[in-house]
Amino acid sequence: MTQAAKQYEIKHVDLTRVKPYGDTMDDGKMQFSFTLPIQAGPEASEAARRYVAAMGVDDPLVVHSEDLQCGYTFFVVFGGCTHVIDTTGIKVAKVETNVMDMYEVDEYIAKNIGRPVVMLGASTGSDAHTVGIDAIMNMKGYHGHWGLERYKEVDALNMGAQVLNEEFIAKAIELKADALLVSQTVTQKDVHIHNMTNLIELLEAEGIRDKVIVCAGGPRITHELGIELGYDAGFDSHSYAEDVASFVAQEMVKRGWVGDKSQWD
Repeated sequence: MTQAAKQYEIKHVDLTRVKPYGDTMDDGKMQFSFTLPIQAGPEASEAARRYVAAMGVDDPLVVHSEDLQCGYTFFVVFGGCTHVIDTTGIKVAKVETNVMDMYEVDEYIAKNIGRPVVMLGASTGSDAHTVGIDAIMNMKGYHGHWGLERYKEVDALNMGAQVLNEEFIAKAIELKADALLVSQTVTQKDVHIHNMTNLIELLEAEGIRDKVIVCAGGPRITHELGIELGYDAGFDSHSYAEDVASFVAQEMVKRGWVGDKSQWD
């Protein structure tokens, strides 16, 4: 199909009621990848096909299977989904802020706050992954988006990985931080939820929860989850330093943490 034909097809379809798109609009084509606790072979592939068919998928086809040893097999299955989603009633909790670029954030802080904003970041708990917090904080940034260390009006400290919540809070008190940025990459068995909850509980126990803006980010973090766990904002893996910096700076102004009016006084 030519590009012009595709554009014509999209313009003439009801985008308020949608199905997955594969080769043809509304064909419902989807890919499923999963593991079954069954020895690799024809019977295992048939079990995978039947499993996807039981989900209401038309003509499931096992296109790949791989023996994971010890009685486990990984599958990739294609099929056509029959369900249609009405998008008109979808509402998603998201960070409501005016996102500015690095230069605009620096100008905003200088004009409206009048002092450097202190931001501490870390992968807390047992999480050893730094890719998320580095993307937000390191000077080189990520994907063409500068990190907070490059911002002139931000004092950014990246504490790295496997930082205990108690250590994180102690540093926040020492530096009189304005914002704590928590990165959580490991999510098996909801360990990120337990760790995130523990941080808020410790902040409350120290009596300083209202002195810091607390943000969380990671591949399974949403703004809705962040709010539910007591955070001020949650950022997914598609967020950049300017998203976080814009939110923190504007939130500080809303709270009156400007000039000499420090929340730590």
